[in-house]
Amino acid sequence: MLDQLIHSLWLAPLVACMVIVAIHSYLGVHVIAREVIFVDLSLAQVAALGSTVAIFLGAEPDSARSFIYALGFTTVGAGMFALTRTKHGATRVPQEAIIGIVYVVASAAGLLVADRSPRGGEAIKDILVGSLLWVGWPAIGRLAAVYMVVGAFHWILKRRFLTISFDPEAAERQGWKLRLWDFWFYLSFGIVITFSVPIVGVLLVFSFLVVPAAIAFQFTRRHGYLAVISWIAGVLASALGIMVSFKYDLPTGPLVVCVFGILLLLAWATRRLLHRPEAA
Repeated sequence: MLDQLIHSLWLAPLVACMVIVAIHSYLGVHVIAREVIFVDLSLAQVAALGSTVAIFLGAEPDSARSFIYALGFTTVGAGMFALTRTKHGATRVPQEAIIGIVYVVASAAGLLVADRSPRGGEAIKDILVGSLLWVGWPAIGRLAAVYMVVGAFHWILKRRFLTISFDPEAAERQGWKLRLWDFWFYLSFGIVITFSVPIVGVLLVFSFLVVPAAIAFQFTRRHGYLAVISWIAGVLASALGIMVSFKYDLPTGPLVVCVFGILLLLAWATRRLLHRPEAA
């Protein structure tokens, strides 16, 4: 019975989602607190552009060369977002606009490069939807190892990152170099995305990062509870989406995204019901 469970088709994708959501749910709390909602989508597209360029230059999609290109492009993106950090209202162009511009330009550049690549159309499709159903246990092991290192990095520096995300004025009063710390945050963030995009795709990466955190923020602002609620929501959406996908033969990635949307709607409705007497 155990052997059948281990070799079942849906177990590996489910475990991969649980590993991914473990780090994405925590990073999503920071993203929402910083109000840079689309930064993961933008960095994911920058990483995808790096992979597309590598394929155009003759690299295999899952090769070390392709990964190095993706990580290099992501590092440049992390530096750009760190340098463009501004105080709210201190500039005519908010950082979120710059993030959106980077996303659009990276998407357009990716399409141009893919148009000249032998298998460009297939590469773009893989980047958007990933290959979750075909993920293997060695890939999951590498993913878990990398995320453990990134998680340890954030655990050691959690006070700094949480203060900068939730109370940047206090961080400035202490004389911290926010742009430098932003670079390290976005770089670690980019490493996570570089590993997760080939497996689950750009769209699902965005859902893993933002939706569980958005659900958690419906109920609390306490850092520990935010991470726990985010992780539970991410695991629940992943499990439901994958099981329904296998049962009714539906595309896994889009279905998991839709389940995330339903859970967010239910969380919002629950929040409204819980606070109805108080509002009255």
